[in-house]
Amino acid sequence: MNGRHGIIGALVVALGIALGGWFVGHGFQQGRSNDRFVTVKGVSERSVEADLALWPLQFVAADNDLSRAQSRLDASIGVTLEFLARQGLDTARTQLQGLRVTDVLANPYQQQRTVNRFVVNQTLVVRSSEPRKVLAASERVGELVEAGVVLSSGAEYGATGPTFLFKSLNDIKPEMIAEATSRAREAAEQFAADSRSSITGIRRANQGVFVILGRDRAPGLTEPSQLEKTVRVVSTVEYFLED
Repeated sequence: MNGRHGIIGALVVALGIALGGWFVGHGFQQGRSNDRFVTVKGVSERSVEADLALWPLQFVAADNDLSRAQSRLDASIGVTLEFLARQGLDTARTQLQGLRVTDVLANPYQQQRTVNRFVVNQTLVVRSSEPRKVLAASERVGELVEAGVVLSSGAEYGATGPTFLFKSLNDIKPEMIAEATSRAREAAEQFAADSRSSITGIRRANQGVFVILGRDRAPGLTEPSQLEKTVRVVSTVEYFLED
């Protein structure tokens, strides 16, 4: 009787060891399969055109009499508004900003003799949802100079040309994300086929950041100065692989 119990006990122990080994081996194999994955990237690009233009025009007038300097500035602004209207732009959307009056004689460091005591500066900001018209008008800005309008330029006055913005990014985001993800899956499927395996599911995914680039990328050309742009997003996806 005791011998039979001993045999049964030994069989139970052996079975336990066998099952334990199977579970350990199966778990190790499962862990190894979970470590098999491929990382791929999918790119989506769209050519777009700016839908908003901002164009700051800086005026300057100088005179020994402050009221005359201001009158000259007002005359320049009036001529400019007429010019913008002729270009088909809505002058009601323009805005005057940053009136600045400088009394040259009030500068204690002024040593040279000055012709005009007062210098008046002001900026007219053109805002338009018709960027092509703004671009066309900016190409004819020489007409303002011919009409006697004095425009300020240089680093201290900031940008002198139009700035073109693309504000409709949210309208194209879903379609671009879907395209980038689809291209990432195509790359993963090709890799799996080449390695004689298959993809099973997503391990990790990163949508990526949308970037807006100028259509032409060259030294001296900036994205805000270009009417036509390229929107790009890169999605990164990790797929599990199995034999």
